[in-house]
Amino acid sequence: GEDVKPFTPEKTKEIVMSLQQPAVFCNMVGDWPALHWNVKYLSAVLEGKKIQFRLGLKTVDLVPQFETSCSYVEATLEEFLAWSCGQPSCLSGTFSCYDYSKYWAYADYKYIARIFEDKPEIFQDVRWSDFGFPGRSGKESTLWIGSEGANTPCHVDSYGCNLVLQVQGRKRWHLFPPADTSFLYPTRIPYEESSIFSKVNIANPDLKRFPKFRNSTAHVVTLSPGQVLLVPRHWWHYVESIDPVTVSINSWIELDADHEARVEEAITRMLVCAIKSAENPSDGDPWLNPTEVEATSHEINLQYLNKAVSAYLRCQEPSVSGQAPSSSSGAQHRTNSSCKRKRRDVGCEPESCTLLTQECDFPTPKAEELQKIPFGPHLIQVLPESHKTSMMGAVAVESGGGGDLLHENEGERFGKLHCKRKRLLMSNDCETAAHQMDSDCSPCTSQTALSTNDLLDCLLDPRVISLVAQLLLERMRV
Repeated sequence: GEDVKPFTPEKTKEIVMSLQQPAVFCNMVGDWPALHWNVKYLSAVLEGKKIQFRLGLKTVDLVPQFETSCSYVEATLEEFLAWSCGQPSCLSGTFSCYDYSKYWAYADYKYIARIFEDKPEIFQDVRWSDFGFPGRSGKESTLWIGSEGANTPCHVDSYGCNLVLQVQGRKRWHLFPPADTSFLYPTRIPYEESSIFSKVNIANPDLKRFPKFRNSTAHVVTLSPGQVLLVPRHWWHYVESIDPVTVSINSWIELDADHEARVEEAITRMLVCAIKSAENPSDGDPWLNPTEVEATSHEINLQYLNKAVSAYLRCQEPSVSGQAPSSSSGAQHRTNSSCKRKRRDVGCEPESCTLLTQECDFPTPKAEELQKIPFGPHLIQVLPESHKTSMMGAVAVESGGGGDLLHENEGERFGKLHCKRKRLLMSNDCETAAHQMDSDCSPCTSQTALSTNDLLDCLLDPRVISLVAQLLLERMRV
């Protein structure tokens, strides 16, 4: 029957919490009502409600197209669907002045709890309890709706591991292991809490500027509807929609290691806000990602740091009963998962945000307790590729496939980004605005002096921040 799963919830959770490489779960969500969440269905549920879309150019360039260099429009899903399907411009609303052949649109990172707040019954359509997380539903998940070419720049999340359900269309994921961090040239500009971006355009790498990228190892997979991708902790990823319309749902799973990560993020926030706020605002550097409403003050950032350190130290204390911390999904725990990355998007303030003070959840299983990972037709590894292969091909996983190792080069060029540094939020200038570009976008532009961003790239390097956090925590233990 449809309710028969290849893995029990307990076994699935064990895999999720222990597997340190990306993998695709097949045949796990066949009875989920969320599989019916295509754009047409969601547009009917939202009943004309407008949501924000990010628009970018499909042209390929050497520079990643960060969110700070995109245009933004407010539109309904009906208008988005009309635009993406080539219907008359009178039906596409604010999309009408963007040529579909030149632009992609992405309604990314939409909290299901927020956009469906007046329809809470829909939360139960997403059943993460099948993966061993009882009580976790759509309320603790986010929704992503995009057109062909819509992409997320290569980045790594500071917190948790990630489960991603593909609902409509296909997405191509390029993943890189944590060991490749230095090869991906990490940067905190643009700054977004808990997101570390790569300066490399994965789709079209500038190997003159970033020669170490040659040493990176991509794991590439094309995710199809009904499949669930596990993105382990600290795996880099670049994601692109390859079908006309795509819908996916994800949820971040909290880990014990997140407590130290929050200390590192608090240090990063304090430094980047202090240094960039001191810079001449006339420089016009859009260093703050649109997801961050404003640069917080030194006083507020110090509160974040102290709360993060306190939470970390509290979780190092043995419990009274001597038992391991509970991994239950209580109300506080589920609220925290919604604050995973863009905490300001869900209204968390320093004095009330539980993200920095949650209890220790999901203890990592001991190595001797783990059984061999059951790779096969229901759990498929996302394999590493050679550098040449990763530039042009992908591993395609067919739903219900019959093998545990799949190699398939699709031979398609992917990733369509554009070099543009001016912040274009809620632009009404349509294509003219999206074509604006600074004169220094050329990768060959010579630098006669170090910039503030050059300093920050070194000062805020994940390895440096990790060392500072360890020293700070050692000081607090004394």
